[in-house]
Amino acid sequence: MAYVFIVQHVHRQADGTEDVKMIGAYSSELEARRAISRLRNAPGFVSSVEGFSVDRYEVDKTHWQDGFVTT
Repeated sequence: MAYVFIVQHVHRQADGTEDVKMIGAYSSELEARRAISRLRNAPGFVSSVEGFSVDRYEVDKTHWQDGFVTT
C-alpha cells in the first residue's frame, strides 16, 4: 500500500472558530516533519506551533464516506 502524509495547521481564533490551512502532502512522515520544522518560526505559525498535525492516508482510498450535516 502507498501512503501520503498530510500536514495541516489549525489556528483556534478568539471567537472559537478555526482557521485550517492545508500545508502540503509528503511522501514520508520524515518529509512532513521537515516541512513543519521549516515553518514553525514563520510569521503566525511561531505563536501557534501546537496547531501543526501530520496524518497518514492510504492513497486511492476514500477516507470520508458518511456524508455530512451542517448545523
